[in-house]
Amino acid sequence: MPASSRDSSVESSRRATIDLRGIEPLSVARLSDELADQIRRLIITEKVAEGARLPSERELAERFRASRPTVSQALRTLSLMGLVEVRRGSGAYVLRRPETMVAASVHLMLDLDEQSLGHLMQLRLWLESLGVKEAASREPELTRDEHADIVVALERLRASVGRPSEWIAADTVFHATLVRSSGNPYVAAVYESVHTAILSYEFNNWVQTENVPAWLRNSDPEEQMALHEPIAAAVESRDPHAAEQAVLRHHEVMLEHLEAARRAMRRGRPAGRSR
Repeated sequence: MPASSRDSSVESSRRATIDLRGIEPLSVARLSDELADQIRRLIITEKVAEGARLPSERELAERFRASRPTVSQALRTLSLMGLVEVRRGSGAYVLRRPETMVAASVHLMLDLDEQSLGHLMQLRLWLESLGVKEAASREPELTRDEHADIVVALERLRASVGRPSEWIAADTVFHATLVRSSGNPYVAAVYESVHTAILSYEFNNWVQTENVPAWLRNSDPEEQMALHEPIAAAVESRDPHAAEQAVLRHHEVMLEHLEAARRAMRRGRPAGRSR
């Protein structure tokens, strides 16, 4: 090919516009995700203390120039991360300060391939099993403060029974506290990222519409606590095998809930459209 022809071809390709057909206007859900990240950064930059009440939805909407439904969705997203507890009729409270997580890449992988959810669940099981076994057999043993953190997390979970939005946040904090007790912050950070990505899938409909999943709405409080108390008890009694078995039982029930969420999502999608 003559040099002049090659130059012309290169120049033409440079001027060509890429057809980005996959780009769509931002949905309310995407806007709420961005707002959730801004509120998370706000908690960090303004050093909001644990237990502090965030501004009302109306105030947050005015501050971020967003609609109240978008703010409400963002707060529900933060509750999945165990960062905020939404108390109906009272407001949203900071449960704990955000830690560095690799959640973005995990969420992206799940968004790109919904079928990878099974692999993500398997990774969650591995990480939590590793975390509780290490916590139960750790040398040196858990400190008095670490024991107290487990007790507080379990009591918060028990106190939130029957109030779905509070339960979801307390559940995240409970599991994260147990894994963090392993003493390895990297295991804890990866676990939290994986856990919150799974919860975002499981409770997607709750975030979007505030409709509580049937299994949580109709669950027996005693059955719920019976899935969590043995994990804490095994770590407290330094029984790694019992801790691992308790985590496995919780995992099996969680798989059932995820399958219910998958069916609900399929029913809610327009015909001919896939994620």
